[in-house]
Parts: sequence; C-alpha cells; structure tokens
Amino acid sequence: MSDKRKRYLLDEEEIPRFWYNIQADMPNKPQPPLNPRTKAPLSPEDLYPIFSKECSNQELNQTDAWIEIPEEVREKYKYYRSTPLVRAYGLEKALGTPAHIYFKNESVSPMGSHKLNSAIPQAFYCKQEGVTNITTETGAGQWGASLSYAASMYGLEAAVYQVKVSYEQKPYRRSMMQTFGATVTASPSMSTRAGKDIITRNPNYQGSLGTAISEAVELATTTPNCKYCLGSVLNHVALHQTVIGLEAEKQMEMAGEYPDVVIACFGGGSNFGGISFPFMRHKIAGEPGKEHTRFVAAEPSSCPKLTRGVFRYDYGDEAGYTPLLPMFTLGHNFSPANIHAGGLRYHGAGVIVSQLLKDGLMEAVDIPQLESFDAGMLFARAEGIIPAPESAHAIAATIREALKAKETGEEKVILFNLSGHGLVDMSAYDKYLSGDLQNYSISDEELAGNIAETDPLQP
Repeated sequence: MSDKRKRYLLDEEEIPRFWYNIQADMPNKPQPPLNPRTKAPLSPEDLYPIFSKECSNQELNQTDAWIEIPEEVREKYKYYRSTPLVRAYGLEKALGTPAHIYFKNESVSPMGSHKLNSAIPQAFYCKQEGVTNITTETGAGQWGASLSYAASMYGLEAAVYQVKVSYEQKPYRRSMMQTFGATVTASPSMSTRAGKDIITRNPNYQGSLGTAISEAVELATTTPNCKYCLGSVLNHVALHQTVIGLEAEKQMEMAGEYPDVVIACFGGGSNFGGISFPFMRHKIAGEPGKEHTRFVAAEPSSCPKLTRGVFRYDYGDEAGYTPLLPMFTLGHNFSPANIHAGGLRYHGAGVIVSQLLKDGLMEAVDIPQLESFDAGMLFARAEGIIPAPESAHAIAATIREALKAKETGEEKVILFNLSGHGLVDMSAYDKYLSGDLQNYSISDEELAGNIAETDPLQP
C-alpha cells in the first residue's frame, strides 16, 4: 500500500452536521446529578448561573440522539477538520504484530489537540447569550490554550486557572494562552476564597484539576456577565467531541475495516467519549459485525479512578461548588502525584462513562508513567510524531493489545485516538531521557481513607 493511502481524509461536506448524544441510546441512563445544596436532581435552570444555557440543556438531554452543530461552529471546524485517520505501519512493523493499527490524529488542530472541538461551541454559545467573560481550569494546558483561542475568535475575555504543577512544568502552554489574550493564574491562588482556603490548609500544595475548577467556578459566579466553560468530564463536552468518532467511522469505511478495539487515554472522559461513543452505539444496538468491539480507557496508575475508584456521588471540584455527580471517584480532595500527563490528573470520571463502565460496555486499564513514556518514544521513532504525555497512555494500551495479537496470531483491528502532540511537552521528555522520571502508586489504604473523608452522599 502506498504512503498516500495511509491517511484517510473526508471532504468538507462529509464533516458531521450533528453531534451524537449517547445518553439517548444507553440501556441504563446515568443517574441524575444533584443540586449540591438541596440534593434534588438538577434541572437545566440550576446550571444557568454557571454555564451557557445551551450547554446546560445539552448536559441533561437524555432523549435526542442527534444534536445539530450550529453552522457557524461547523464553519470553524472546517479550518482543521477532518483530521486524518492514519494506518500506523511503522508501529506495526516495530512491534512485529499482525494487528492493523489505526490512529485518529487530533494533533493537527491549531492548538495541537482535540480540545478545540468543544472550546469553539462553548465560546460560541456564550457569545450568542451576550456573555463577555469566560473562565476555566486547565491541567497540562491543552484545554486552556484551546479555550483562549476560541475566546479570541468571539471577542471574549478569558481567565484560566492552571494547575500549579503544570503551570511550572509547561510554561509554553501558559505562553500560548497569553498569546491569545487570556489571563493565566497558577492554582491554587490567593485570588479566590477557595484558593485561599486550600493554601491555608496546605501552603505547599501543587494543585489539582479539582482545585482549579473550584477557583474558576467561583470566579464565574461572582463576576458579572461571566460563564464557566469546562474541558472534560461533563456530558456536553463529550457530546461535542463525538465529531472525532463520527469522522473515524467514515474513514474506517474508506479503509475497508472496522475496529475490534477502540482505545483512548482517560482523564475525565471527553476524548475517550469522543472517539468511542459513535462506535459504541452499534454495540448497544447489537448490530451484526459491530457488536463485538471492545472499548478501552487508559488512565495513569497514579490517578486510577476507573480501575480502583468507587462509584458514588461526589463533587466535581475540591471546594464542593459543583453539582454532585454519580461517578467513579477517588474522592474530590484526592491529591494526585505530579506526573507529566497533567490532563489526566483528575479525581473522577464523567457520569456517562461511569455508567457505561458499570454496565460492562467498556473497560479500563491503568498505565505506569514510565510505560507511557516508553510507548511515546517508540511511537515517535516509528511514526515521526511526538505524542503528548496524555496520548502516550493510549499508545501504551494499544501496544499491549498489539502484543497480545502477536502472541495469538490474531489479525485484530485497533483504533486509538492520538489526542494531542507533545511538542510543548519536551521538558517531560527531557526528564524521561535523563532518567529523572519515576512511577507513582497509591496504596489501597490511602485510597480508602481519602474516599471515606470525602463521601458527601452515596448513591
């Protein structure tokens, strides 16, 4: 097969016109999020003070399987979509596997990751509503950079709270946000009540996504004409990301194959849901030839909510400002290790993914930090793309599957999402190459103690 046939692209008219809402097709709907004050099930109106109205409505929509992409958003998507589907011949050869490996290359977006797929519609809906300011949190900075860029598209002021350890580890992502006009603050900070309280308890705390969410939500609710935007976890974010899987479906048809396994890294669930939910609808429907596909979420061993967490209601942030979400969690005050995959350092899983995991429609694996960098290095040398540390977890899970196929001689088809490039993460690769990285783990006793401390309400 020639190099030209290794990359499958859609023409402009084939870019999806609708997002796919898996909630409508799930055999067991997710349990409702709860109002943190009344403990009653949320209504969209409860979310209006925090999010745009359209995102609030999408969040709780369990009836409409297809939600139209606004034409203005679709026009913005055309700047960089479709993204390529690539047959990874180099990786296959390096592994000596009979498996056929494909990856959806989201690293080609202007911000170098999949995050722009949700940043654009969230900024668009805020602008439509007359909002002037938006705020958010970010870990590694892929989401913060994407929302900063989207805000600049629509003339919005953006304020980003970046987890302190990532703020220090990844200065160039901070610079990217500032290039697009955003104000970037290391979290926890002294600029919010939540941040002050956390610093008072632990002056040397390096932060978490839960902490940064608390600060951003507080800013949104105390600043006139300001809304909060989120880069993962919630249903409307995964909804927007389904452009990835919907394109991949058409591109796999062009390649003449259908995946036996779909893999993505996992922090809160947006990129996993984005690539997997469109394929999963066929499994849910029991369609012949498509009902066998496995869906694998690859999370870091240091933050193992899917593989070692418990399912219960918990807050989405550290201060307890957000709704109570029914999810697999390590406890909302869980302090993750300072791994370099900053986008995966989140204590809980989105409610859709949590329900799908409970129902056995997907599975999860945890990947040690050094294994993820080993995989990232092998992929870079085989395919010429340096992956983000987050994406390297998906590559590591893919390698595990490909080596299993090598043992059994099975010619399985593996599809994974390359959710971002690592060109702004080279300090992490420097540490890996110099032998300064290590694996992190947490004991069962520590996990149990943390969950018991932060158990506001069990389902």
